[in-house]
Amino acid sequence: MKPVDPLPKPGVHYTAPYLMNPTNPLSLNLIGAGGTGSQMLTLLARMNHAMSQLGHPGFDLRLWDGDSVSEANLGRQLFAQSELGLNKATALINRTNRFFGTNWKAIPVNYERGELENRREDVGAANLFISCVDTLKARTGIAGVLSALAKSHANDRHKPYYWIDFGNSQQTGQVILSTVGKLPQPDSQKFRPVGELPFVTEEFAALLAAADSGEQTPSCSLAEALTKQDLFINSTLANLGCSLLWSLMRTGLTHNRGLFLNLTTFRTVPLTI
Repeated sequence: MKPVDPLPKPGVHYTAPYLMNPTNPLSLNLIGAGGTGSQMLTLLARMNHAMSQLGHPGFDLRLWDGDSVSEANLGRQLFAQSELGLNKATALINRTNRFFGTNWKAIPVNYERGELENRREDVGAANLFISCVDTLKARTGIAGVLSALAKSHANDRHKPYYWIDFGNSQQTGQVILSTVGKLPQPDSQKFRPVGELPFVTEEFAALLAAADSGEQTPSCSLAEALTKQDLFINSTLANLGCSLLWSLMRTGLTHNRGLFLNLTTFRTVPLTI
């Protein structure tokens, strides 16, 4: 009798040990302070507080954005009337630091190679990267910087481990977790450990290019902005993406490296490893 082939082991990614028990607060670059980025900052501050209560040193966060607050941002993004004209990163970080007692930093420029070259060597390096940007060009630039940082900071406390990218259209969006290079994985009899999760710019280049082909002009009002991005698409993605990061750091592993969301059908499809 022909033996039955065993079922394939489910894929899993084990969290880099340094994230679970770091000697210093984890350095984190949050890139983009718009619809999703402004929501993510508040969630990361809540997560930072919860982690500190559990004995973890939390995050040392830098928020990058060169844009200013406009009328069209009010309502869909987390800005107040009194913040009109201010730099987005500066406005959000000042408010977050006052509310949560953090000492996070605002970098009022876009995260681009040219801007990084004008600053001190380690300001662009971090253990975690979260990007909330609109274009393929911006994501490609981040991918290039990460590849360089993986070599220049391979053996110091700012070694990059993960990149989480957020993207959305009016009613749909995605969250994609990537590793910066291949991370060591333990042996497992139950699971199939996967140490390398490809960059979103490598695995979903065609999808990003198609989404990037649309018009990218700024909106002049909230009503116009809502024709491009629904009122709750950013906050929904931010909550789901932060849940992925929270699970990765609390349980030490993940079976999913992201998700696809459709608010029209209220469906969320996990991207399994």
